[in-house]
Amino acid sequence: MDSLTLRRPDDWHVHLRDGAALAAVAGFTARRFGRAIVMPNLTPPVTTAELARGYRARILAALPADTNFEPLLTLYLTDATLPDEIDRARATGFIHGVKLYPAGATTHSDAGVTDIGKVHAVLARMERIGMPLLVHGESTDPAVDVFDRETHFIETVLQPLLERFQALRVVFEHITTRGAVEFVSAARDGVAATITPQHLLHNRNAIFAGGIRPHYYCLPILKRERDRQALLDAATGGNPRFFLGTDSAPHARTAKENACGCAGMFTAHAAIELYAEAFESAGRLERLEAFASHFGADFYGLPRHSDTLTLVKESWVPPRSYEFGAGTLVPYRGGEPVAWRIAG
Repeated sequence: MDSLTLRRPDDWHVHLRDGAALAAVAGFTARRFGRAIVMPNLTPPVTTAELARGYRARILAALPADTNFEPLLTLYLTDATLPDEIDRARATGFIHGVKLYPAGATTHSDAGVTDIGKVHAVLARMERIGMPLLVHGESTDPAVDVFDRETHFIETVLQPLLERFQALRVVFEHITTRGAVEFVSAARDGVAATITPQHLLHNRNAIFAGGIRPHYYCLPILKRERDRQALLDAATGGNPRFFLGTDSAPHARTAKENACGCAGMFTAHAAIELYAEAFESAGRLERLEAFASHFGADFYGLPRHSDTLTLVKESWVPPRSYEFGAGTLVPYRGGEPVAWRIAG
């Protein structure tokens, strides 16, 4: 197959940042996707409907003039979030989820939830009105090995949460392990997961190939080859519980290449093209449309797009860096070939 036309895809997990950084990266997502669930871990975080309204306005102002891209906003859950804020979020019509960051789990997560018991009242309200909970599923206990944080979170937090809130809709975001695939596949109705391109294309060896590779460092961290293969099987297997979420997370080069570099990989510049590579590697390119364009929209109760996007099997090389505010941003595969490109 040397070309593929699919219904316009959506990105159900992306970081667009703010200010000059937002202006630098928003166009990449808007060119490829019709909608995106935008993460709220700004500084300060987007914790209220009013803050989300302002952030949405800034995103729209940063978009190219000729785009129909729609940002879907989220709230950042904290120990102090009140149930009434969930009602206000639902009333906006543009807030589509609430993000659970365990405090200290990843970039700008210090204001996250310290104990899931502190937000039970909020979760009950979300369950009642049908607001999805979007979960960064990693334990932050320093005694837990970094490669076991997802598994530990499933056992100690996520499974008990699903049992307590039987109707709560949950997206287990950017899953990384075979155990997470098995958990989501066997979970009750209303549980889904997103999968990133980097976790489909790489195992943890990529972080250490020829030395420390900071631009392959993300959280949750890349795992074993058996985990990558399980994720690839899940993404390409046609199960509607699994759908596209890039977790594209831009950081300035200086923030990545230092003694304590930030977690995150920037993939928005070639996102759907990278998924095409992954699906082609599994011999299941024809299943990309459902994963990218159908299953996420169906889960969130939104219409599938009517327009299309065409990919062609033609190699191109992304630049080694992009402008990023006052600095530069190193994209995934910068200076290296990508096998598929968008037509036109």
